[in-house]
Amino acid sequence: MPADDSNPQLKQKKMPTFLSSALSVLIKAAVLLMLLFVFDRLLPSISQHTQSFVIAKWQQLSLLQQEPPTENSLPSPLPEQHLTDTWGAARSQGRSHEGIDIFAARGTPIRATTQGIVSKVGENTLGGRVVVVVGPGGAGHYYAHLEDYADISPNDWVDAGDIIGYVGDSGNAKGTPPHVHYGIYINGSAVNPYPLLQKN
Repeated sequence: MPADDSNPQLKQKKMPTFLSSALSVLIKAAVLLMLLFVFDRLLPSISQHTQSFVIAKWQQLSLLQQEPPTENSLPSPLPEQHLTDTWGAARSQGRSHEGIDIFAARGTPIRATTQGIVSKVGENTLGGRVVVVVGPGGAGHYYAHLEDYADISPNDWVDAGDIIGYVGDSGNAKGTPPHVHYGIYINGSAVNPYPLLQKN
């Protein structure tokens, strides 16, 4: 015998089933809308970080294809200052100087000697406030004892001559005349930057 839709008990059973189904659909729709809202807010920043990362990696690969610095190929990080070869000078704890010191007034702008990607803006025990730029051939250009940083961050691209920081005496240079320690690392080994810098 077919079911009788006019039966009040049967209608009561169908009504809760319909309501629970409709409620379930509404809850799922609300959750989906909330997720879409969250993704809409986050996606631009995720996309921007991803894009910045991909561009930095592409620039890094392109830099690795280029030749590392050669004799007299780099401008000075402090163009108006006299350069002295202080490479290899004795340092505390039996160390030798793996770079050159260029002296200037506190706060003098320090300029990138090469195009490249900023790989570090931060501090370490010996160098104090430091900036590292990876340039052609994967050479690391290390600037230490900064008073302050320019407005740069890791993965930023810099060109030769861009300001990366300011002369100071941070780190183990505290109390010495303000200067920048400039070092170059090729294939992970320190090399004397003096011959590679153009002399005034």
